[in-house]
Amino acid sequence: MPAKRDTYTPDSLLKVAVEVFIERGYDGTSMEHLSKAAGISKSSIYHHVRGKEELLRRAISRALSGLFGVLDEPAAREGRAIDRLEHVTRRTVEVLMSELPYVTLLLRVRGNTDTERWAMARRREFDQRVAGLLKQAAADGDLRTDVDVRLATRLLFGMINSIVEWYRPARAGRGGSATSDEVAEAVVRTAFAGLRGG
Repeated sequence: MPAKRDTYTPDSLLKVAVEVFIERGYDGTSMEHLSKAAGISKSSIYHHVRGKEELLRRAISRALSGLFGVLDEPAAREGRAIDRLEHVTRRTVEVLMSELPYVTLLLRVRGNTDTERWAMARRREFDQRVAGLLKQAAADGDLRTDVDVRLATRLLFGMINSIVEWYRPARAGRGGSATSDEVAEAVVRTAFAGLRGG
């Protein structure tokens, strides 16, 4: 059987690697698994990257770039903290859904490699910045006084992060499955109906 010509680009190889990492776990994935999934030789993979950890870092960087990009948007930096928090919540859901495999992988890293530890530190930094908005909104008197800010932060992230477990873009908008806009709006409505002070 003739060798398959390497038609992979770094982006298409990354997409395959993310699928395999999610299916098998990063630690359970070998270069052999990646080459079989891509239908190319291991040496062809090494033509694009130094190894599987580089693929992991690229995938996680893509997720983190999207999430941190939200914090740089004007609506996340200007105005009352409660309004900025609502914007960040909506946009975080939108990024999660548009970059679903990459964010799913980010949420599943466990800290077993340098790249995973770096990713976890960056996730904590993102979470702390969003928690800071919650604290500021509470200090401004815009949150209910009977809601603990630390608990509210965990619940908000829990609701957002759970989307990776059930949202399937292929079914969105068909047969009653919600679109990304509908999911983002539902998260914001549900969270802020319970958070906003009256």
